[in-house]
Amino acid sequence: MPSSFDYAVIRLVPRAEREEFVNVGVILICRERAFLGARVALDKERIHTIAPALDLEEIERQLALIPLVCSGDPAGGEIAELPISERFQWLAAARSTPIQNSSVHSGLTEDPQEALDRLLETMVRMPPKEAGPAAT
Repeated sequence: MPSSFDYAVIRLVPRAEREEFVNVGVILICRERAFLGARVALDKERIHTIAPALDLEEIERQLALIPLVCSGDPAGGEIAELPISERFQWLAAARSTPIQNSSVHSGLTEDPQEALDRLLETMVRMPPKEAGPAAT
C-alpha cells in the first residue's frame, strides 16, 4: 500500500542576484515508514559554467553533511540527533545561503528509497545527450 512522502530539491545558488541555480540533490521523508534520506549529485562542469570562481570543495563539504543529518549520523552534528520530522523541517527550511531548497512537494510511494533515487534522476541529473543528425 502506498505511503505519502514529502521532498525538497536541494539547489546550489552561487549568485542569488542572478537568480540562477543548479539542482544538486533531493531530501525525502516518509513519516509512515520512518524514512528520511538524501541523495546529492554535484555536476561540477555545469556549476563551473555559471560560477567559475565558486569554491566547490567547500560546497561539497557542506552538501556531504545533508545525508549524515538524514541518517542520524553523529558526524551530522546536533541536528542529526533530532527526530526525523524535525530533521526534515530543519533541512528543508528556507535559506539565504548558496545551498537552498525548493518548496516542499508531496507524493505517494511503496518504496521511499526508490522514490528518492527516481527524484534524483529526474530532478537533478541531466538527461543523456541525444546523438544529433549525422553530418553529410
